[in-house]
Parts: sequence; C-alpha cells; structure tokens
Amino acid sequence: MKITMIGAGYVGLVSGACLADFGHTVVCIDRDSDKIASLHAGRMPIYEPGLDVLVAENVRQGRLAFRATMRDAVAEADAVFIAVGTPSRRGDGFADLSYVYAAAREIAGALSGFTVVVTKSTVPVGTGDEVERIIRETNPEAQFAVASNPEFLREGAAIADFKRPDRIVVGAEEARAEAVMREVYRPLYLNQAPIMVTSRRTAELTKYAANAFLAAKITFINEVADLCEAVGADVQAVARGIGLDNRIGSKFLHAGPGYGGSCFPKDTLALVKTAQDAGTPLRLVETVVAVNDQRKRAMARKVIRACGGSVRGRTVALLGLTFKPNTDDMRDAPSLAIVAGLQDAGALVRAYDPEGMEQARPLLPGVAFAEDAYHCAEGADAVVIVTEWNAFRALDLDRLRRAMASGEAAPVLIDLRNIYDPVSVARHGFKYCGVGTQR
Repeated sequence: MKITMIGAGYVGLVSGACLADFGHTVVCIDRDSDKIASLHAGRMPIYEPGLDVLVAENVRQGRLAFRATMRDAVAEADAVFIAVGTPSRRGDGFADLSYVYAAAREIAGALSGFTVVVTKSTVPVGTGDEVERIIRETNPEAQFAVASNPEFLREGAAIADFKRPDRIVVGAEEARAEAVMREVYRPLYLNQAPIMVTSRRTAELTKYAANAFLAAKITFINEVADLCEAVGADVQAVARGIGLDNRIGSKFLHAGPGYGGSCFPKDTLALVKTAQDAGTPLRLVETVVAVNDQRKRAMARKVIRACGGSVRGRTVALLGLTFKPNTDDMRDAPSLAIVAGLQDAGALVRAYDPEGMEQARPLLPGVAFAEDAYHCAEGADAVVIVTEWNAFRALDLDRLRRAMASGEAAPVLIDLRNIYDPVSVARHGFKYCGVGTQR
C-alpha cells in the first residue's frame, strides 16, 4: 500500500519506518525543512534505540522517503495518517488541536480518489468528527473516510511495541475504511495481534483511558511508598505482593519520582478537561494529576532531608535527567522540578545523562553538565539517581565514593528508582536513601 505520514516526530517517524518495514511504501511529511534535511542525511531528530538502522534500511530499499510538502504524496496515498503534535494548550490545559486541523485542511486540497484519513495523534473525543467536517467543507468532492488509530508506543521500546502490539485499535464508521486499515496491518497477522474495531469516538477515548489508568497505577504506588516510609514497610515488597495478583499485574508498580514524558502529563490533563466539559468530572484522574505534580517537587525535599536538612553551598550530583531511560525526552521530566527545588535551597547542581543533555541544557540554567557518572560525582556531597539508565545499574561504588567529597559524614546515595540493594550500598561506605523504605 501507499501510505503518507503527516508529521515526522516521535509517533510519525517510528510508525512510518515500521510500516515501511512491513513492505508498504511510506512518505513522511514534515514542514520543518531542517528536520527533513537531517533525515535525508541519516540523522534522527529523536533518540530511539534501533530507529536509525530501521530508517536507513528502508530508505535504502526505496520504501521510505521524506518530504517537506504533502500534495503529491497525499494524492497518491491509500491512507494518510495525521501524526502531528497535540500539546497541552496554554491557559486551560486542553489538547491543542490546531496542528491536526491545519493538516486536515491541507490534506483536503490534495486528495485524489478514495483515501482513508487516519488520526494517529492522541486526540480528544470528537476530533475525528471535526476532521471529517473540515475535509468535507474544504473539498466537497473528495472521496474519503476518517478513521482513528491511536498509538500505544513506549518511548525506548517503540519499535518492538509497533511490530508486536498487544492490540491494534481502529475506530472506523465505514466498511471501506475498516478494510483499508486491516490491509495496513495485515503483515501482523502471523503475530496474531488482535485488531479491535470500534466507533471513532470509542477509539479516541480508549487511548486517553489507557494512559490515565497507567498514570493512576504509578501515582498509587508512589503514595503507598510514602506510607511505607512512615510505618517502616518496604514498598518494593508491597508492590511484588500486590503485583502477583493477576487482576492487578506487576507493571507500572515501581515507586519513583513521578511520571513525565510526552504522553501521561498532557493526556491525563486533556482527559480531565474533556470530562469537565462533558459534565462528568473524573475526580480520580484529577487527583492523579495533582498528586504527581506535587511529588516531583517533594523529591527535592527528600534529597535535602537525606543530606541532613540543608544543601546550601553543597554540591549535589544528579544521574539521569530524562523522564525515563532509552530516550532523550525531557518533557515534564521529574528532574526539572528536582533541580529547581535544589537550586532554590542553595545547592550547586551537577548532572549527567547518557542521551538527554542536549535537550536538558536550555531547560536547566545554572546546572553544570559532566561527561560521565564519575566526573559528575567529583567533589559532590550527594549523588541522586533520577533515571534508571542501565549505565547506572552497575556503577563502581568504590570509585564513586572516592570521587565524592571527603568528610566526617558518609557520602549520600539517594536512589529515587530503587535500583540498588541498600545493604550492598552501605557496605561500600554510603548513607543510602531509597523510595518507600526506611532501610
């Protein structure tokens, strides 16, 4: 099939490359000419493991191309995917759909023959209806159908998620649109990935509901972690104990500094606004949003307490800045609030991240950036593990301790991801502080 992907950002580029790898002919469109030039040169605008190799191979095979204009690519396409950004709108927190609607208007003027226009972007309920209205108003003669096909990609594991999905959700109102979407995903037949066909509005809401539920699991275990610290329990053991219940499951039950990234923060907020507008407020999700925002700042206070109640004039080394490992995404990363809290308390902050420092520099003024974890720890009074990169899971603790400031008190290792065994860390001469444990 011939597929056009509008938007060469995270979702569009990963989806386009994977669809090309399925054997389809894919053209990715992006208005950012610098991004298109970089892609032509083989440079990825995002960090996603394996994406550069996947893109290069499919470009070489002639199945994947990049352009800055869409007219010809849309006219030739069997399906056109809209994969542009839907950031939180400034002022009210609702999803900003201006990029989606602008894409719909431009697509309308380029359609030729029956085409399925697919919203891949995460959009509120009813967006597909408005996309259809815009196209019909702009080009009354167009032959098309609008479908919804939300993505469920985890940053850092997006290629595997696309090629081996738990499910494929398609919201289609016409049989012709459903037939085209089944053909798009036909290469996944051997993987037995279930295709769930629903109404458009149901598909749109499914994406938001899924992210809100996962965000609620994270927030739940984080609050349980606070209770564990207060009563002398171990949150990791509690999480294992409840996660072994098949009705609950073990995923997203890892206590930490709160969720961030491109999806959960904006999608939970957008769902809250949608529900309020519909007169059916989601009080649980509203609380999840509020608790998560507060938790990020609370992690700075946790660091300060672990350092004896004051960090004024002291150096704190942060290992990890991105909201999760295997990405360079700094959007709503907990590190942003942690750094702000530490700087407000008078700390000197030094940081290292394997992939995120280029993105982090303009967001973290006053932070000194190091070339690796050990240089980051030089002369520091405390080391804080913020992101659980694999590179931080097996640090040479003796070398780390030697690099840190020497004094009467033991150097402090604050593990906000609970990746180290407290007893082992203490054996290397550290004062250890985890999340959800008093050990």
